[in-house]
Amino acid sequence: MLFPIGINNPYYIHLLETIMIYAILLFGLDIVVGYTGQVSLGHAGLFGIGAYTAGVLVFKLGAPLMVSLLAAVGVTAIFGAILALPALRVTGPYLAMVTLAFGTIIQILINEMSFITEGPMGIKLQKPPLFGHKLDEREFFWLVAVLLVVSLVIVHRVLRSHLGRAFEALRGSPVASDCMGVSVYRYKVYAFVISAGFAGMAGSLYAYSEQYISPNSYNFELTVLFLLAVIMGGRKSRIGSLIGAAIIVLLPKLLDDVVLFRYVSVALAVMVLISAAVAVKRQKATPAAMAIPVVGSIALAGLAFWLDTMTDWRLSIFGVIMLFVVYYLQDGIVGFVRNALNLRRPKPQLDVSVEGASTAEAVSKAAGAGGSDQVLEAAGVLMQFGGLKALNNVDLVVRRGTIHGLIGPNGSGKSTMMNVLTGIYVPTAGSLSFGGRSLVGRTSSDIALSGIARTFQNVQLFGEMTALQNVQVGLHHTFASNFFDVAVHTPRYRRESASAVNRALSLLKFVGLEALAEEEARNLPYGKQRLLEIARALALDPQLLLLDEPAAGLTAPDIKELIAIIRKIRDHGITVILIEHHMDVVMSMCDTVSVLDFGQKIAEGEPAKVQADEKVIEAYLGGQETDAHAQPA
Repeated sequence: MLFPIGINNPYYIHLLETIMIYAILLFGLDIVVGYTGQVSLGHAGLFGIGAYTAGVLVFKLGAPLMVSLLAAVGVTAIFGAILALPALRVTGPYLAMVTLAFGTIIQILINEMSFITEGPMGIKLQKPPLFGHKLDEREFFWLVAVLLVVSLVIVHRVLRSHLGRAFEALRGSPVASDCMGVSVYRYKVYAFVISAGFAGMAGSLYAYSEQYISPNSYNFELTVLFLLAVIMGGRKSRIGSLIGAAIIVLLPKLLDDVVLFRYVSVALAVMVLISAAVAVKRQKATPAAMAIPVVGSIALAGLAFWLDTMTDWRLSIFGVIMLFVVYYLQDGIVGFVRNALNLRRPKPQLDVSVEGASTAEAVSKAAGAGGSDQVLEAAGVLMQFGGLKALNNVDLVVRRGTIHGLIGPNGSGKSTMMNVLTGIYVPTAGSLSFGGRSLVGRTSSDIALSGIARTFQNVQLFGEMTALQNVQVGLHHTFASNFFDVAVHTPRYRRESASAVNRALSLLKFVGLEALAEEEARNLPYGKQRLLEIARALALDPQLLLLDEPAAGLTAPDIKELIAIIRKIRDHGITVILIEHHMDVVMSMCDTVSVLDFGQKIAEGEPAKVQADEKVIEAYLGGQETDAHAQPA
């Protein structure tokens, strides 16, 4: 804010102004890249749409500043949705290609639609008036600074809310997100639309700042720079976005001046040398690992003194520097500093201003719903992959309030049955009914919200999120707050947020993890991760809980603790389907046991009866590889 007062040079004011404008766009781009894990190469096109929306409204209609800004945000968000709806049905390099094609098409349309955009001639603008007063360079700088702060606050609030947790969950485990009631596709589109809105605001400010816009300004090089800025600064960090914006604006300017580049390159070499020496002395890195950064920075300084001019080498040096930073600082500059100084990512303070739910209330509010004795019925379920029948005409009836065991040798179709019940697979034939409503053809998120929760054979936690945040993702369905509520922190959002924190803490207490609420899930011991998955599943208020080998890999004390928790879950009225290879666990808890072998149900009944069944004994022991934990007790 004080920069234009101390520095009167319009060139430097404009440079810092450009950094702030780019930072607004990068705040939004980081939502897509850093949080949802999608690679977008179309943000230069969205940036151009925002710029031309403002430019055309001013040039053709003489629209005031606030109208053009709001229109730019709205129009760009619409184009973001148009891009996201088809594009986000693909992933990885296909998504990158689709968004790249979008950016190229936008540039061509801007160039060809001269009746609106003036084509290659471009559009000239003046600094806008605000409330009847025409802004000069310094006043427009302050306007951009204010909008930067507003954007920073809004993005920060969104990413610390249930929306941000949903976005981050998509990156951590899309399958688990869907099974927690967070639709992967819907929230990817939502993230893209929000990101596009910020790109539109940045584009409109850029048009006023440059006072001239043309199609060539929004090319492939610019979109790559935006992506590199997020990576270099550090993903999932607003400070990283500011640093990344500064790098892509200042570094090319730095390379224009060979004398200034010499000073900076020498300073960089000294810093890298000192950092390497400290890292090696503290045994945080080996001399071999530090050799290339040290040699590379010294070579860069030597090259700066060898060159008489930067003209012929400017782009090559620019590319090498960015490649160097991306390769050696994979967590970005912010991540590197945090790791070097042993700093942890700041976590939101817990707001427990409302009275917390009791443990019993937190476990399930929907467990007693429905009056039928049968909570789940499967008839003639066939799941075929090519010529392989993973499930072959399986019938299954689960009674309400019971623990129903589902056992069988490895490869018998147990986990496939779990995936069919939760919508991950659509059965080839057969019927599935839960609470009187068919499950066939419904999405995983819809099934989860209807009252079926699950854990996974291979733990599917959101590793970079804390234990508390993992459970809060399961509580996503309790929020009615929208983007506006989150951005301005309305009383409704504050009430819902505080309630979710208290319920999440109660669920963690229920499984004995309340002391680890602020620990990242990936840092928890394996047994605690299993318990955290159960707490997160309970957050959905399920009527039916599917546990897929919850005791796998656990020690004897952990198994004892797990058995006690499962019994408590059943005592709270929640029906449980349990897949387990530990027969002592199955036989001690289950009311009914169904046995699968090669995709077919071969036995069903009370545990003792099933245990003595000759078909079951043969399935486990007759000519098949035996698991020590899978043998009938």
